[in-house]
Amino acid sequence: MNVSSVNGTFTVAGTQRDTFTTAVTKNLIVTALCISINYINGTLIHTFRKHQIFYSSPRYILFIHLVINDMMQLALSTLLHIISYALYKISVPFCLILLIITILTTLNTPLNLAGMAVECYIAICVPLRHGQICTIMKTYILIGLIWAASACSILPDLFILLATEPLQFFHSKVLCARDFVFRSNYSQKKREVSHIVCLALVWLTLFYTYFRILFAAKEATADFKKARNTILLHGFQLLLCMLIYVRPMFEQGLLYLLPKQHSTIRFTAYVIVQIMPRFVSPIVYGLRDQTFRRHVTRYLLCKVSTSNHPENVTSTKHDAHYETALTFIRDTFTTAFVKNLIVVLVWLILSYINGTLVATFFRHQT
Repeated sequence: MNVSSVNGTFTVAGTQRDTFTTAVTKNLIVTALCISINYINGTLIHTFRKHQIFYSSPRYILFIHLVINDMMQLALSTLLHIISYALYKISVPFCLILLIITILTTLNTPLNLAGMAVECYIAICVPLRHGQICTIMKTYILIGLIWAASACSILPDLFILLATEPLQFFHSKVLCARDFVFRSNYSQKKREVSHIVCLALVWLTLFYTYFRILFAAKEATADFKKARNTILLHGFQLLLCMLIYVRPMFEQGLLYLLPKQHSTIRFTAYVIVQIMPRFVSPIVYGLRDQTFRRHVTRYLLCKVSTSNHPENVTSTKHDAHYETALTFIRDTFTTAFVKNLIVVLVWLILSYINGTLVATFFRHQT
């Protein structure tokens, strides 16, 4: 059975598609989660850019790379999810561009988390050499290696596709899912091998760093306990991210138990595997960090301090009434977020209905 393993498009050959109401509900849930998570991630990126202290820390550089990567992955996977319902099939070249970037960013996440675990291990178990091993330049080299490793996993699929598919295939339209595009048996076998290798390497890295920190924490202070908890959270995050490698087997097992729930099972798996890890990342690695949380709270809650700017010192003395008026005019973060979410959801519903009408018009000669 053809099942998408990366981008969460759930329409499968031979199965019945969702009803219009079910499709709209699923797309609204996915879009709302995407907007909410990317809003938080965008605030984290803004905080990183505004404060020089984060530029000199390999830990924060790896974290912000994870955030940017997750924003790209979440936006593209959500776009592919909506396309699978609204347009169903799209041209192969456009699908390849979206699919390759989505797969790259999906594979980057567990590798990036493994790199963060190693950095934490060096900081705790080899603190005297941390400054020599974890430099800014080496951090950027590690990020480049992460992208190169992910590319080595997907580029062979592209070469196999170019070698095995006829030219007409690239001028056709397909359901934009990995198993419908990279459908060669060689690609599927290669994917299984690469997933097993990546799964083994990442988990060995995690277990090694975790147990070394665990042994170091036995005689330790609160700092070591906090580091140990951080590694545990790394493990939980990695567990969610590594589900991408066992997702096909997981879905097949559920489909064997619930053969009539194809769409529900794949939608649930998509939310758990693709969205939940991106929801956990900013909470575990951004808001939990004291230094980052102290700076990000101001931007996340839309609080702008003007007292530190020289050009605003005199204005705060003479325009106190104006500043007071602004506090009443401006919405709180919760109110502003709810208003914007309502507007976006209404826009999505109307655009989805209008898009369906346009697609219906073009598909029927009458």
